[in-house]
Amino acid sequence: MDLARPEVTDARTTRRGNAARLGLMALPVAFFGVFFAYPVAAIVSRGLGGDGGPHLGRLWDVLGQSDIRHVLWFTTWQALASTALTLLLALPAAYVFARFTFPGRQILRAVVTVPFVLPTVVVGTAFLALLGRGGPLDELWGVRLDTTVWAILLAHVFFNYAVVVRTVGGLWAQLDPRQEEAARMLGASPSRAWRQVTLPALAPAVAAAALMVFLFTFTSFGVVQILGGPTFSTLEVEIYRQTSEIFDLSTAAVLTIVQFASVGAILAVHAWTVRRRETALRLVDASVTARRPRGAGQWVLLAGVLATVVVLVLLPLAVLVQRSLDAPDFAYYRALTRNDGNVFLVPPIDAIGNSLQYALVATVIAVLVGGLAAAALTRLPPSRPRAHGGALVAARFVRGFDALLMLPLGVSAVTVGFGFLIALDEPPLNLRGAWILVPLAQALVGVPFVVRTMLPVLRAVDERLREAAAVLGASPWRVWREVDLPMVRRALLVAAGFAFAVSLGEFGATVFIARPDNPTLPVAVARLLGRAGELNYGQAMALSTILMLVCAVALLVLERLRTDRTGEF
Repeated sequence: MDLARPEVTDARTTRRGNAARLGLMALPVAFFGVFFAYPVAAIVSRGLGGDGGPHLGRLWDVLGQSDIRHVLWFTTWQALASTALTLLLALPAAYVFARFTFPGRQILRAVVTVPFVLPTVVVGTAFLALLGRGGPLDELWGVRLDTTVWAILLAHVFFNYAVVVRTVGGLWAQLDPRQEEAARMLGASPSRAWRQVTLPALAPAVAAAALMVFLFTFTSFGVVQILGGPTFSTLEVEIYRQTSEIFDLSTAAVLTIVQFASVGAILAVHAWTVRRRETALRLVDASVTARRPRGAGQWVLLAGVLATVVVLVLLPLAVLVQRSLDAPDFAYYRALTRNDGNVFLVPPIDAIGNSLQYALVATVIAVLVGGLAAAALTRLPPSRPRAHGGALVAARFVRGFDALLMLPLGVSAVTVGFGFLIALDEPPLNLRGAWILVPLAQALVGVPFVVRTMLPVLRAVDERLREAAAVLGASPWRVWREVDLPMVRRALLVAAGFAFAVSLGEFGATVFIARPDNPTLPVAVARLLGRAGELNYGQAMALSTILMLVCAVALLVLERLRTDRTGEF
């Protein structure tokens, strides 16, 4: 009888563990089911539905239109061009930040990350100030690029520069340089040693970064809407136009399905590259691989990267600030406190308080849902390439659940926002006029950042500590509180900071559900830019500057908290 006790104990532990996993997953699954899957399905079924059920033939009718095919072609082409241009300009910076030490390196690393957390509306506004009417190019040479594809491509590089620097540079800094040095000692040239030793190790990280950049540019909305003018339109912009201007839900639904399928394929390939990146590599402490540049070539490379950062990152932000100060005595900023009744029901300055309140609530939701999801993914059986039977099913479930958490980054935020209005307007979820709709939409975008920030740290916690606590009688919740939480507290703060920054700048869904008497900062900027007049333009620049400063301060705080330099964000 005594001999059976360990088996009984193991069975009980397994049952308790499974119950804990299901409990951890319950809230994230319910949250995504109600506030993501249901609104998207509602808008798609409404668009394709009819008396006889869904009209799938509408897919071919819409895709056969020449203007829609042009939108699809431009969406794909500009995403490929933006990705290639970003890799071309950012890979040298990834090497410099990974391998060189120089004064101001950490501050500059934080500065190049600022664009990534900026709202797309602010990015579009910054390049509008740089390349558009009254900008430096217009003043010096009479050249305007604000309605050309070059403005869109440059803004996308500006926005995604940090994705490559962080993803590739984080791994590059930890690669053991002695492997390449050994190849050199065996007679390989520098280029051959890099090509045959370093590049294969970096390839999965480069592929993951490229896919993320492609995903963000494929679904671009705010940048294209502001800089593209009437000539250029991506899928996301076209969905917005068909929904809010033409009121053609059928065409919008077809485009949503196309974008959903495309994003699903991109995320599947991205998950494969991430699994490849998890293969064993000889990694070392990043602090021992960085050194001062040596030789003229390395100093020239450092100077070139610094010049690129100044022109590509700092100049648009500086011009944005300068344009907000064009009027004497801070006139544009003072005008934010007045309500002329033409654009808003409240003074534009109120958008600052609204955005901060919404972002704080969204952060709480995102940290709660994302933290539980990350904990569930940590507790679930790991994905093994040769798993069979139940282990294979569990591994596939893990990958499916992980992919579900990433979908809000790529699925049309415009569709989600309009879906909120369509689906959440009847009991028991009659939230159409409720203020909580905005934080819920923002939290959907924040959850993937929370999961991606916390998951590597949670997986690094020694499982034996959890097992020892369970053997001593601690419940799964107490194990989390006593073992995991103290070790991931810093990562939790970083995750909250990222969720706050991205919630603050969410635009695609918020533009539909933010009420006229409670606009958010990105919505206020877009509405001001959409109206003629120097005062409206100047106020948009002023609000964009305020939003940029808030995001920059949040990011600098994150950089001081962050200790892990690897990962995707």
